[in-house]
Amino acid sequence: MKHFLILIISISLFWGCSQTISDSQNTQMTINKEHSNKAIQRVSEKFPRANLQEIGRGVQHAASLWRKADGTDEAFISFCTENYIGDDTEKEAVFLKISEYFESLLGSYNKIAIDLRKNVDLQTGRLHPVDHMFSAYSAGAHFMNDFYENKIAFFVALNFPFYSAEEKNELGKNWTNREWAYARMGDMFNARVPSGLNQKTAAVSAEADAYIAEYNIHMGQVLDENGNSLFPENMVLLSHWNLRDEIKANYANKDIGYQKQALIYKIMQRIIDQSIPESVINSGESKWNPFDNSVWKDNEITKASPEPDTRYQKILNNFRALKAADAYHPVLNTAIKRSFSGNMQIPQEEVEALFHEFLTAPELKETGEIIRKRLGRDLQPWDIWYDGFKARSSIPEEKLNAITRSKYPDAMAMENDLENILIKLGFEKQSAAFLASSIAVDPARGSGHAWGASMKNEKARLRTRIPEGGMDYKGYNIAIHEFGHNVEQTISLHNVPYYMMNGVPNTAFTEALAFIFQARDLFLLDIKNQDQDAAYLKTLDILWSVYEIMGVSMVDMQMWKWMYNNPDCTATELKNATLDIGRKVWNEYFAPVFKSEDQTILAIYSHMINSPMYLPNYAFGHLIHFQLEEHFKTHPFAPEVERIFALGQLTPDEWMKKATGASLSNKPLINAAKEAVNYFK
Repeated sequence: MKHFLILIISISLFWGCSQTISDSQNTQMTINKEHSNKAIQRVSEKFPRANLQEIGRGVQHAASLWRKADGTDEAFISFCTENYIGDDTEKEAVFLKISEYFESLLGSYNKIAIDLRKNVDLQTGRLHPVDHMFSAYSAGAHFMNDFYENKIAFFVALNFPFYSAEEKNELGKNWTNREWAYARMGDMFNARVPSGLNQKTAAVSAEADAYIAEYNIHMGQVLDENGNSLFPENMVLLSHWNLRDEIKANYANKDIGYQKQALIYKIMQRIIDQSIPESVINSGESKWNPFDNSVWKDNEITKASPEPDTRYQKILNNFRALKAADAYHPVLNTAIKRSFSGNMQIPQEEVEALFHEFLTAPELKETGEIIRKRLGRDLQPWDIWYDGFKARSSIPEEKLNAITRSKYPDAMAMENDLENILIKLGFEKQSAAFLASSIAVDPARGSGHAWGASMKNEKARLRTRIPEGGMDYKGYNIAIHEFGHNVEQTISLHNVPYYMMNGVPNTAFTEALAFIFQARDLFLLDIKNQDQDAAYLKTLDILWSVYEIMGVSMVDMQMWKWMYNNPDCTATELKNATLDIGRKVWNEYFAPVFKSEDQTILAIYSHMINSPMYLPNYAFGHLIHFQLEEHFKTHPFAPEVERIFALGQLTPDEWMKKATGASLSNKPLINAAKEAVNYFK
């Protein structure tokens, strides 16, 4: 993985990242280089022994956030002079005070949100429209505005300035826990985007969500090449999730599974290139043959217009809304930087280099050959979702349902068993009791989720679906996954060195522990998998899943780079560019394995429309999961979970090095895949 040599940002470099903005709401940044230098001079005269670079960083960061409405140039200079903390002992004492305030505020906001969403999230009876009204209310919506107005945001920015992910990766190698905590406090106020832009971004995002939520294909009305319907009349599949999962499900169908997969693949191609007739989206009124793209009504072909590149217009709307905020971010001044260096805390260039390394591993070609032999046919593009490596339990699901229903008739039964589950996983009784007492189990309306606490005197919430008659096995499997999240949430809140370090580097890390718990669900039911191939099959299953999602992620990243290079493009131009990018990524990384070229399937994911640049998180989740599992093979599971997830919010690479002794890497998975390939040979 590529590393960057990052030094303390100089005054001139920091200023170069800032831009002058003006609009009708007094958002103009008025503190120029001359004024900030004057503030630095006055602060350094007041604290002659203080580090000049640290003063400069704090002043420049505060300057990048100061607007005309906040006061005059002289008011800014006075604010810095009066509020800079030049004594280390006093700075630590103030930091601890602010940390307590933030824990109270953020924890209370979180508790209010849980309380206001209680009826819509839990099985509490019939819902009334007022329940939805309260669930949509955000008590902390004005938090940022308030803290700029009362100047607390400037106080924090001045004394605890922001560090980029690249700087954290380099400087953090030698940081103490306290210095990490200071840097995490600096993350609180790193940009100041006008509320109007935030509202616009939220509206565009909501439109994209609504578009995807209603992108259903009525499969009973879809015809194959011969005019036959292969799917149940009432089957409706959401793109892309349900379409993909239906492809996976049909590997077990030896009769017409291949024909069904080929039909779904043709549907996906029509969605990607927008030749899909608009009238068949979320409608079952007409029959549709995706092979010749004909639409039939009353046994006659009817005229049908293609979808007017709406898919790509939604992507473009998101791009322009996010790009509009670029100028308000002094350091993370593109949506790409904010997504990777900001949210993932890994620079995009490093992500791409890691993915390239994995996608060119020779083990993928060998695994593809194993799949070809198992299928008894040449690989098809949709085999990126090959599902035949799953190690299936020899126990019928009906028997598993009987076990889980008896064990967990309601949510309280599961809550009462949490301590026993943890002890079975190897946690000491005292630790197991503490963790279990910090987690509440609630009956969910949906399939379930985990909701962590944000202050230590509140509990994490495990929401799980338990129908009448008790919890079935699928619900239990999900509940164990969510329990893994809760354990991470509790350890990384209570056991971290400082509150400001609470949590994990990004969502991939909490998913990793959830996957680890979920993989032990049968063990917790005293059921052993007797399949001697299971471990090798699991490795190849993970390898193939990472292969697919990294390819999809590459297309997503390259598309965003293209949009930044062509910001005035039309939706049609974006469509053509995305199709071209999809083909290029396929030809470079997949054609050598699949023996076919110019496929566009990697552009099907709906995340590209409603979750910009989120896809790489899934790949990292798999890599982290696998690397931790390899570590647990030679280290005691429970004590290591407690140690590792108490590291807190370091950068991903630093976290992995402290957790496993090695950087975040493809090597553990690729090496294990090599062993699995040799086994099956």
